[in-house]
Amino acid sequence: MKIKSKKILAIPKGRIKKEIILLIESLGMKPESDFYKDTSRKLLFTTNIKNFFLTKVRNFDVPTIVAFGGADLGIVGSDILMEVDYEELYTPLDLNIGNCSLVLAKQKEKENVFESSSSRIKIATKYPLATQRFFEEKGTQIECIKLNGAIEIAPKLGIAEMIVDLVSTGKTLKENNLEIVEKIADISSKLIVNRVSLKTQSDDLNTIVKFFERKNND
Repeated sequence: MKIKSKKILAIPKGRIKKEIILLIESLGMKPESDFYKDTSRKLLFTTNIKNFFLTKVRNFDVPTIVAFGGADLGIVGSDILMEVDYEELYTPLDLNIGNCSLVLAKQKEKENVFESSSSRIKIATKYPLATQRFFEEKGTQIECIKLNGAIEIAPKLGIAEMIVDLVSTGKTLKENNLEIVEKIADISSKLIVNRVSLKTQSDDLNTIVKFFERKNND
């Protein structure tokens, strides 16, 4: 792959980082050694592809950094894309990694509160926009309690009746005595591109998109 001018790909530090590393390595990309060191304070990393750089950021920051031109491309879960609304983002490719589900869950011994309560239900989640949209489509009023982690503990602490969170194997739910009530969405990781960059530097960016398309064609 030949890139004419400097291009930056933003990748998340979170749950899908290992899958992303396996993906880029399988495609022949080799980041510099500091990229693999959790102790490294570097923010921008070279690769064996001339003019192609990687940056590692918080997963919720990936769409913002790409939308505002800090990076030309990014890899991010569709769960996070459900929480943002940037017209500057174009999503050309589903990378089919980081697959899981966004679900509504409750404590096993509790009744389904939507069937037993007429009051507004409290739901703990780090996905308030996706959660609100889901229940608005059902015509159900809820109150979202925004948490950034340890979502599963919220019902046990009494701050919410139910939760909306990501589930892969279901092990964490089981360990916290929770069960799935309903699946909200299937989640996977997407390649996103800055629309302005795509218009002004289409040759390089289309080359990179085709580079990642090889994964889907394997």
